[in-house]
Parts: sequence; C-alpha cells; structure tokens
Amino acid sequence: MNRFWKIVIGIIVIFIGGFLVLQIVPYGRNHTNPPVVQEINWDSPQTKELAQRACYACHSNQTDWSPWYASIAPASWLVQHDVEEGRQRLNFSEWNRNFEAKREPQEVGNIVLGGEMPPAQFLLMHPEARLTDAEKQQLAQGIVTSLQQ
Repeated sequence: MNRFWKIVIGIIVIFIGGFLVLQIVPYGRNHTNPPVVQEINWDSPQTKELAQRACYACHSNQTDWSPWYASIAPASWLVQHDVEEGRQRLNFSEWNRNFEAKREPQEVGNIVLGGEMPPAQFLLMHPEARLTDAEKQQLAQGIVTSLQQ
C-alpha cells in the first residue's frame, strides 16, 4: 500500500474515532417533554394547526424526538439547543409563564411574516413546516390575536 492510501485510511480512522467519541457526550440526549401546564387559548383551530406544524417542535412541550438526527451528535446538540432556546423564548405549553413575546405580540407576527421562523435549518429536515405566504399571513395574524387575548 502506498503512502497516499495509508494517509487516507489514517484520516478515515481518526474521523470515525472522533465521531464515536462525540456520541458519549451527554448533551443532546435529554429527550423529555415536560407536561403541558397551560396551553395558549388559540383564536381558531386553523391557527393552532399551523402553529403545531411550524412551531411546536421548539416552542412547546410536545417536541417529536423521533428523527434519527435528534439522537446522533453533533446534530443532537443543535436540536437540543434549539428546543431549549425555543421553549425559553416562547412556549405554547406553558402559557402561565411570563414571556417577552406576550408583551410584544406584533413582533412575533413580524418574525413569522419575515420568514425568520421557522428557521431554514429546521425546514431542511421538516418540509411539512414550510408555510405558504397565505399560511404565514394567517399564522402571524392568528398568533397576534391569540397573544392579545
């Protein structure tokens, strides 16, 4: 075997070894959903359906942890981080908490309309969360109305 192939094999072994070591890091393995404490009072069933489709993965206590990448580091780290941050900023399952979004409902609508949410990296693996312009408009208005109740 020539020197080139020895280097290639060495790099592959190091890569695989590093990948396996990453799997023992405990972060990204907390696949629990706290109980739903108090759900937001939605203005309509359509708004709730759109929010469940596009927002609940990160902004509720009803996260679906079943996708394969949610259990394999380093992707699982990103998933865990996004869920933790999403639940901290706005959690439709813990409406009894004081969220900044409750004080700024129009801002939440603008985030949806501006395409900031759901984020692009989420849409890559969840095409069902991709909203049409009409659905974005409906979700934004429905969230604003629901937040103001």
